[in-house]
Amino acid sequence: MILPIYVYGQPVLREIAKPVDLNMEGLDQLISDMYETMKNADGVGIAAPQVGKSLRIVIVDGTDLTEDYPELKDFKRIMINPEIVEKSEETAEYSEGCLSVPDINCNVTRPKSITVKYINEKRETVTEKFDGFGCRMVEHELDHLEGHMFIDRVSQIRRKLIGGKLRKLETRNFRPRYKIK
Repeated sequence: MILPIYVYGQPVLREIAKPVDLNMEGLDQLISDMYETMKNADGVGIAAPQVGKSLRIVIVDGTDLTEDYPELKDFKRIMINPEIVEKSEETAEYSEGCLSVPDINCNVTRPKSITVKYINEKRETVTEKFDGFGCRMVEHELDHLEGHMFIDRVSQIRRKLIGGKLRKLETRNFRPRYKIK
């Protein structure tokens, strides 16, 4: 089922998401719905707060980006209760966008690599190192679990420049390409 995507201004996007009980009723259905919602909106990542659920679930799927990023050929991850256990000091800058902040892109500097411990869809504990564009995707989605958005990581000048667009999102004065809340 395609769920509405919560856009900038919705309080759930600023909450610290709660840990997931692996025995939670409907967990697999929520994951399936999140994936379908992400794909319907042409996204490559989604976090549970973006569909109104303050839970620590992230999905990333870079398989549609293999033309530009061949290393993402099999890059699909479902992460439950993820936590970053290590970050590189070396950073990289890249332009980011977000389903919850439609039609806005900004350069964001993030660690070049991270190591994440998480539970996958098979309920197995995994510790995995990410780098390259896959790392960027994971970091962006993990921010949502802490109540952060990519626009929080841009310069004050850039924030002022996009201020009008952000106000339009808050007041829903725009034409969404997908179902929103």
